[in-house]
Amino acid sequence: MACAIAAGVPAVGSPAPEFSLPDQAGRTVRLADYRGRWVVLYFYPKDDTPGCTEEACTFRDDQAALTLLGAQVVGVSLDDVASHAAFAKKYSLPFPLLADTDAKVAASYGAVTYLVVAKFAKRYTFLIDPQGRIAKAYLNVDTSRHSAEIIADLRRLTLR
Repeated sequence: MACAIAAGVPAVGSPAPEFSLPDQAGRTVRLADYRGRWVVLYFYPKDDTPGCTEEACTFRDDQAALTLLGAQVVGVSLDDVASHAAFAKKYSLPFPLLADTDAKVAASYGAVTYLVVAKFAKRYTFLIDPQGRIAKAYLNVDTSRHSAEIIADLRRLTLR
């Protein structure tokens, strides 16, 4: 089970770090906007790259199942609003993609990595419960089956 094993990653059971970031349409999105719902907060390295596209499209394809479980998917990368807008339009992504261009939110979740002179978001996902606490952290994501893994965990967690 993945929990706070990476530096700076919030521990399961702790309050999820708050955020306020623009989405692909330029609207400000806050974690507090989703209080009372499950949030699938996923960080990803770069818009329109193979792994990131696969991950986003599986979340898109599983949107109905996630919605039935009371979950809202929210993607975050260090790309800007324009990049997110093009990515969301190209793949018909029905959920917010947040532009964390200064990497402050990714850093608050321990999800920043540096590659030579560039920085990227790590491929981490946090399942946040309706009270705003970290229910599960996914630090080793397989993009092809990640959405199904989240759905299975949500089913288990919501049937408690």
